[in-house]
Amino acid sequence: MKKNVLVAGAGGFIGGHLVARLKNEGFWVRGVDLKHHEYTKLPADEFVIGDLRDQALCARAAEGIDEVYQLAADMGGAGYIFTKEHDADIMHNSATVNLNMLEAGRKAGVTKFFYSSSACIYPEYNQMDPDNPKCSEESAYPAAPDSEYGWEKLFSERLYLAYQRNYGLEVHIARFHNIFGPLGTWQGGREKAPAAMCRKVAMAPDGAEIEIWGDGKQTRSFLYIDECLEGVRRLMESNFSGPVNIGSDEMVTINRLVEMTMEIAQKKLSIKHVPGPLGVRGRNSDNRLIREKLGWAPSCALQDGLRKTYAWIAQQAQKPPAT
Repeated sequence: MKKNVLVAGAGGFIGGHLVARLKNEGFWVRGVDLKHHEYTKLPADEFVIGDLRDQALCARAAEGIDEVYQLAADMGGAGYIFTKEHDADIMHNSATVNLNMLEAGRKAGVTKFFYSSSACIYPEYNQMDPDNPKCSEESAYPAAPDSEYGWEKLFSERLYLAYQRNYGLEVHIARFHNIFGPLGTWQGGREKAPAAMCRKVAMAPDGAEIEIWGDGKQTRSFLYIDECLEGVRRLMESNFSGPVNIGSDEMVTINRLVEMTMEIAQKKLSIKHVPGPLGVRGRNSDNRLIREKLGWAPSCALQDGLRKTYAWIAQQAQKPPAT
């Protein structure tokens, strides 16, 4: 029988892609978000515009739903979550959404939830060495995230697991590591590093100079959106609750990410390192647990995903500004 699913945060980057994936798999899909998707018309069967900080809206969104994918959050790239200027909003908004959505779903009879956590929950003390970060799932405690965004994600992981323990709900939790791809935010300050690099390179004339925050030696891994969705669906159909990392283990420096983008664009640019919000010194997805529990792990090369993303952002950058 066709299941009814709710995607909370459907107007966002990952949520929008997830709606399309679930429709392709034959689900009846309701999306809910503050706004419609900025870059595409979603194939959702129903789309509810509303604020998930409103309990009544959450109750309306959960009616008749079998499974909830909760991706709604107040978030952004380093320029948004590491400046400390938005900490109160991030914690209040995201925690309220999770509290409301989980309770509304329980009351409506939803029995299965997916919750999108983040690699930002991992302790800063394990991510000081850019060449040897430790991000295995069990290393989350003693807790010491480097941002309030990470602390809220960790609280909400525990919230979902408490509902599973006390109310018998089926819960699946993934810790996303820097998901990127087309149809995501690429300008305005909330974009992730791959989108920011693609925008800077796409908009710079050949031979120009672009600015990069920090010395560029900080390390990260980045996961292309298609593999993120594959991991989410495999996790939801498994008997494993997690939390589990969904990320790439292809770790690169930010300087290398810029070089790869320039190679794709066939441009030679000089890099100027400037002060800016950075986050931890090193981070990489440890994929041993996902291989063990799901018999699968991401394998897409960063360059392949970056090529698709650059092509889309370069196209966006050529469009005249909206009036």
